[in-house]
Amino acid sequence: MPNPTLLILPGLLEDADAFVHQIEALRDTMTVMVADLTRSDTIAGLAQDALRQAPAGGLRLAGHSMGGYVALEVMRQAPERVERLALLNTHARPDSPEATENRRRLMALAEKDFPAVIQSLMPKLMTDRHVQDLEMTGVIAAMALAVGKEAFVRQEKAIIGRTDSRPHLAGIRCPTFVVASRNDALMPLELLEELARGIPGAALEVVEDSGHMASIEQPERVTQILKAWLEP
Repeated sequence: MPNPTLLILPGLLEDADAFVHQIEALRDTMTVMVADLTRSDTIAGLAQDALRQAPAGGLRLAGHSMGGYVALEVMRQAPERVERLALLNTHARPDSPEATENRRRLMALAEKDFPAVIQSLMPKLMTDRHVQDLEMTGVIAAMALAVGKEAFVRQEKAIIGRTDSRPHLAGIRCPTFVVASRNDALMPLELLEELARGIPGAALEVVEDSGHMASIEQPERVTQILKAWLEP
């Protein structure tokens, strides 16, 4: 019996470095892949990219933030591929006018000073205490620089154009975990509660003492949740 495949869908300006603890803990019992979500400028295109990168057969799918938007699109495009679903620090709503305006401002700033974009995002990504942790902020900054300005602009365009996924949640039939952070300034708990309520049988877990980057801020707790979700 081949090992199951876990496909992780990273968020805006993220790559595999956001999930180091989870990958190390899970790789002995399954094949762990982190999709490259830097190539397309629509959520539908990013979902197609992710599916093309995945091996044939069933998948366990985990999406963080923007990756959660992509995961919900995968559930529309290829629900038969997904055996289990985890949605971390994400929600099902479309972009608000205020959020779109802010994204466009950051896209314009990126053309002039991309490192300034990274610095402006940092306080929103973690708790005040964790923003003081140079190791955590260093990982996030290095990931963002590696993803780069051009991919950032494509990802922001995709996020702005995403659909309202709430009408489609009731059609999700695979076992689903929704993972929220108590102190997530970008994805408030009530939005994650709404997401979990919309998916039949979904379980909600709340990570304490964490902002948006739960996999980095509370790696052991997130790994514990994913292990429970992945158990046969």
